Amino acid sequence: MSRSPRVVIDTNLVLSTLVFTNGRLAALRCAWQTRQCVPLVSRITAAELIRVLAYPKFKLDEAARQELLADYLPWCISVHIPNPPPATPECRDPCDQPFLQLAVAGQSDCLISGDRDLLSLDGRIHCPIISGERFLQMLEP
Repeated sequence: MSRSPRVVIDTNLVLSTLVFTNGRLAALRCAWQTRQCVPLVSRITAAELIRVLAYPKFKLDEAARQELLADYLPWCISVHIPNPPPATPECRDPCDQPFLQLAVAGQSDCLISGDRDLLSLDGRIHCPIISGERFLQMLEP
């Protein structure tokens, strides 16, 4: 691929990458910051990330949440989801539907997820739905 892949990354993986800086997906942050990939966000997916970062279990104050968002959102391309949204396969968890819609509307090259409900839909939209580990393997020379 001559251009950096356009990717949709589900909230759990973005969160893991931002909060657990030495975790198994730490290289994903480096990938978007070095433009090895270009994350896509929609109003709904960005709002979910903001909401989840505020969960008490993460013990993040407002300044820490803003700092984490600043490590992600500026690297992203915002995609408008039309109304009605593009047709996508029905996901068991309705909270995952916006990621499928974003992948379709944003003409994503892949949807990166650790969510079994999303991973089970691989092959049902125009782009692969793959794990974070698999995506990082694809970036290796």
